[in-house]
Amino acid sequence: MQWYTGNTTYDTVLTIGFAFAAFVMIGGMFAQSPYGRFTSTKIGLNLNPKLGWWLMELPATVVFAVFYLTGPDPFSPTPLVLAAIWVLHYANRGWFFPLSIRQVPGKTSSFNFSVVAAGVFVTALHGYLNGAFFSHDYLNQYSTAWLTDPRFLLGLVVYLCGFALLVHSESIVRNLRDKNDPGAAEYRIPRGGAFRLVSSPAYLGELIAWAGFALLTWSLAGVVILLITAGNLVPRAFATHRWYREKFADYPTDRKALIPGLI
Repeated sequence: MQWYTGNTTYDTVLTIGFAFAAFVMIGGMFAQSPYGRFTSTKIGLNLNPKLGWWLMELPATVVFAVFYLTGPDPFSPTPLVLAAIWVLHYANRGWFFPLSIRQVPGKTSSFNFSVVAAGVFVTALHGYLNGAFFSHDYLNQYSTAWLTDPRFLLGLVVYLCGFALLVHSESIVRNLRDKNDPGAAEYRIPRGGAFRLVSSPAYLGELIAWAGFALLTWSLAGVVILLITAGNLVPRAFATHRWYREKFADYPTDRKALIPGLI
């Protein structure tokens, strides 16, 4: 299948990525991934959330590094900048976020193993598609001039805005639990920041970040992860909004689920 880069292996994996994105988008209409508040103890093995998140995100770091560093052009300016953006994202998502989770003492099973398995597949796929694409520059688009291209500059601004929203929103949620007494209340209504407007600002930030990433890389690999993320997080945002409204009688009625003022 030489329809994008001309590299048979890469194009085949990219095709698999789009097929999986379609599967996630269709599946998300019928059920939520079993982790966090939507964990089901009826489905297989559940893991400690810190361990589950770390295992799920680990391939994004390892697989990316392998295929990026073994490619022919890992130390050119543009691939290095793109790799730095990748490292920024997964230093937070794959390492800081899992280690910073404040879990209820004694609660060891809130992350379903099926989620870990699916996540490992996605992050390995994601790591390969981007690590190989950056370092091989299959389409000959990543000269130094790319760093001043309007698509890169606009995409970088969009990405950084989304990333900032993601990190800030996750910080608000994390601080709902007292560091010294995380079991005092398992769930509370988050307030402040973008929570004034929507129930899931972290999901919105993640979607904005990956939209910016797709633009700044100008690659189908970026589109794949954006579609997979949307297929998972958009239905989950609506389910989370319903969950909050059902659980808390005083939940703010003017908050939307995902997009301020709209839905």
